[in-house]
Amino acid sequence: MLAALVAGCATPPADPEARAIYEQNNDPLEPLNRQTLAFNEFLDHVLFRPIAKAYVFIVPEEGRSAVTHVLNNMKEPTVFFNNVLQGEFKRAGLTLERFALNSTLGLGGIMDVATEHGIERQPADFGQTLFVWGVDSGPYLVLPVLGPSNPRDAIGQGVDSYADPFTILANENGVTVLTTSRLLADGVDQRARVLDVLEDMEKNSVDFYAELRSLSQQHRNAELHHGAAPQESPSLYEDPQAPTPGEKRRSLIWSTPQVADR
Repeated sequence: MLAALVAGCATPPADPEARAIYEQNNDPLEPLNRQTLAFNEFLDHVLFRPIAKAYVFIVPEEGRSAVTHVLNNMKEPTVFFNNVLQGEFKRAGLTLERFALNSTLGLGGIMDVATEHGIERQPADFGQTLFVWGVDSGPYLVLPVLGPSNPRDAIGQGVDSYADPFTILANENGVTVLTTSRLLADGVDQRARVLDVLEDMEKNSVDFYAELRSLSQQHRNAELHHGAAPQESPSLYEDPQAPTPGEKRRSLIWSTPQVADR
């Protein structure tokens, strides 16, 4: 694995302007990442996209919305714990309220009763928690099947998956088929929701890899900054996902900014 990472590293350009862009992209593993993206595209074209299209064709929009609501509701306990770990106690309370309402009046999350009553989702994940704690993102990384990420968020995904209460209960009771079914349903649901967006990007992008990297980094950066633009424009030589000194201070005093939904 280490040999593959070393072989996949891009050489920093000597030209100052090109070097600035290189640093801004935070993508020293670009050769390896491009190969991984090509592998992901192959799997997507032969497997994931056809399944997602069939799902959209067979299941009406109301049914797909219900599936999304149920899956989101099952993630709320993990969201709650991450909000607590980030010191976002108000957001944690709203998340707990959402989970209670949607699990009861919403029939297990089939209906998003909480949003209808003005209680919006308060998304949080362990990658974001690590960011609040001051952990650096590391380089841009394209994961097999999972797509754009970075080492910090990849660790966060693993922790969220392992610590998920529903997963723990299913494993303890020997019903791992439920965990697998949920994982597959979530993957199909997420892929179905971006069918048109990704297809349009692939058709119209001069460099699909570069555009996907830019959009995914901007999207994640907005999530980490709670949906608000940074107070100062980041330097081209700085990691776009690195916590600012102000954010590190906020993490120490347990602030409660708002996080934008994905």
